Amino acid sequence: MLNKNVFNKSEESRVLIVSMRNLKFHVSRAAIYEFEDVISNLDTVDLIEPSLEPNLFKVTNKLANYSAKFINNGKYIKSLPNQKIQVDKEYDLFFFFCQSIQDILVLNSIQGWREKCRHAVCWLDEIWTKDINDWLAQLQLLKNFDHIFMNFDSSIPQVADVVKKPCYSIPYGVDSLKFYANSSDIERIVDVLNIGRRSEVTHNSLLELVEHKNLFYVYDTIKELYMIDYQYHRSLYTNFVKRSRYMIVNKAKFDLTGKTNPQEEVGPRFFEGAGGGTIMLGVAPKCQVFMQNFDWEDAVIEIPFDCSNIAEIIGDLNSQTERLTRIRTNNIVNSLLRHDWVYRWENILMSAGLNITPKMEERKAYLKNLAEMVNVSANHNYQQQVALVN
Repeated sequence: MLNKNVFNKSEESRVLIVSMRNLKFHVSRAAIYEFEDVISNLDTVDLIEPSLEPNLFKVTNKLANYSAKFINNGKYIKSLPNQKIQVDKEYDLFFFFCQSIQDILVLNSIQGWREKCRHAVCWLDEIWTKDINDWLAQLQLLKNFDHIFMNFDSSIPQVADVVKKPCYSIPYGVDSLKFYANSSDIERIVDVLNIGRRSEVTHNSLLELVEHKNLFYVYDTIKELYMIDYQYHRSLYTNFVKRSRYMIVNKAKFDLTGKTNPQEEVGPRFFEGAGGGTIMLGVAPKCQVFMQNFDWEDAVIEIPFDCSNIAEIIGDLNSQTERLTRIRTNNIVNSLLRHDWVYRWENILMSAGLNITPKMEERKAYLKNLAEMVNVSANHNYQQQVALVN
């Protein structure tokens, strides 16, 4: 029997979003769902949330994508079997954040989304140039969109050649209001935060500090990182970041790059670290996108990937109070003024010729005022430090 799903609709909504939040629960998805929530708060949005038992969806999605590759056509293959969701009102914009190109087959169960939406925009997240030829059947479905945004900048020319539609570079973002850490209210009780893929050499050196120097070190301890609730997970992670003095960061999938994959891209960790005002230590990607978006001094303090002397590095940095204050201030201010999700949504609306909303104007004004307050506070603290020295 066909399962006809319905979704809550509002006559005032101009934007239709399809979200994977009830299908995919890996921790890497939390930032995407955060973005969708920010859009929903700033614009008039109807949200389609297809649902299927997650383990079953893993199977159906894998089989659907295998079938699409086998017959070299994904147009009629559904990863949500026996489901039909009907779009029966008109919208100005359809938006789909496609973290993996394998997600695209979900749209085959959404009937009428292209016909009922004047403009259609897809944000295609992680796709490496070396993998593009493996996903040609799925990529062909992007031809249904008017505009494609991609944060893997080096992959844009090849994807654009396949889909024959405008493809734009767009950096990741962050809810900078939630990551914002007011120094008078937030105490940085975590010494080092190291989440995600890591160097065992650096990790073991930090563990020695835990043992001998009473370091408060937060890191992953489990595999298969799946969330019970994305909002709970995002809140916990955000609180760790903005309460951390130092955070280990590295270029996207750094352990997979090298001779077989020289592509370097900017992962979300950099935007989150900057938003939380932590001092980022690690290996920054050597690419134009990073230089454009993190163009202030010490945005990332370079340390070797395998850093056995991280104790000495942290000890030396701890003695440079003025430098650390400047870094934190620059990270927070640039996040507020440049990397909040509102700026990414504004770019997407511009591509469709749509105006930004009053709520977006209010948020941008608030972000600007907050950034000015951070700068004023930092200058005041600096003057006090100079007075004490003199």
